[in-house]
Amino acid sequence: MGLELSQRVGAIAPSVTLAIDAKAKKLRAEGKNVIGFGAGEPDFPTPEYICAAAKDAIDQGMTRYTPVPGTLALREEICKKLLRDNALSYKPENIVVSSGAKQSLFNALSALLNPGDEVLIPSPCWVSYPEMVRMAWGEPVYVKTREEEDFLPTAAALEAAITPKTKALILNSPNNPNGCVYPEKLLRDIADLAVKHGFYVISDEIYEKLIYDGQKHVSIASLGEAIREQTIVVNGVSKSYAMTGWRIGYAAAPAKIAKAMSSFQSHSTSNANSIAQHAAAVAMTNGEAIIDEMVKEFAARRDLLVRLIAETPLLKANTPEGAFYVMLNISGLLGKRYQGAEITGSDSFAEMLINAKQVAVVPGKAFGADDHVRMSYAISRENIAEGMRRIAEFVSELE
Repeated sequence: MGLELSQRVGAIAPSVTLAIDAKAKKLRAEGKNVIGFGAGEPDFPTPEYICAAAKDAIDQGMTRYTPVPGTLALREEICKKLLRDNALSYKPENIVVSSGAKQSLFNALSALLNPGDEVLIPSPCWVSYPEMVRMAWGEPVYVKTREEEDFLPTAAALEAAITPKTKALILNSPNNPNGCVYPEKLLRDIADLAVKHGFYVISDEIYEKLIYDGQKHVSIASLGEAIREQTIVVNGVSKSYAMTGWRIGYAAAPAKIAKAMSSFQSHSTSNANSIAQHAAAVAMTNGEAIIDEMVKEFAARRDLLVRLIAETPLLKANTPEGAFYVMLNISGLLGKRYQGAEITGSDSFAEMLINAKQVAVVPGKAFGADDHVRMSYAISRENIAEGMRRIAEFVSELE
């Protein structure tokens, strides 16, 4: 009895996105030419001025512990960024820097939830949201969205899911895995619901800079003092500055919540990497031109991928407005067979595809959409074209 693992850990599913990436890497190590559409990170190098800042940090001896919520210099730069980009006025005591935005999200949930508290999650959703809610002793409540409505939830659907146990809503715009961008009108409706019913909003804005077609990112916390006092804004440098491995995320929250998150972090990981903190502070002072070029390339890749999908029989996809993902609708393939094996859902499709054509996609089942798979276009145009050629070949061989 005493040697059993905890029930909480036993109920957590491993990350399917990391599992797919691991399988692709294993096949590559075996000499296979794998095209991977599973990547959740930009394929661009971290800009040189950021790397130079990290080297300077080492030379200056910035290699010791920092305050748990982050260096004052970085928190001040985050405050400047939030005011400049999002019209949000915060002080350093409202900011908690963590080892990636994923830790910021978990810290926020841990600070807010009691056993049995419910968290609304529009679905399809990022695979880690429900698992993190469960890890913090909460209960995820999925609010289904429709592809015909660009995977955006309606205010009516959200309100219908609210119960006396509703403690928070996780909002992600631009969205992973859907690529949708929440319009200001919908954000105002959600803010009204949160204030009316008294629940928090955890606003994951990590893809904020990766947005296309003239769309505008709006932070829900900027829509009034009342909603700002109920919102934890989560962001970081991973996607915007191609710094995924540097592991710097942050949260901006009312002071009492920020203090609770900092206290929680003090006993789990303490401060984020000191050298990466300095590099992140420097990153936020510059880089807009570099980001613009990255966004232009992502837009071109998106257009190529969506066009090639449209040209492939039985496949379809919405054109995403943000992030770097396409949700590929494979409903037209369900029930078909490849070499005698039936495609019953996204898991079997992804397994057959990687084995037959060495193309890796992420099953939509993990996101709450078993008739879809997620494809990342954070890969070269050449690989997009070759990957879609193989997918089209696979589809043509189905019976």
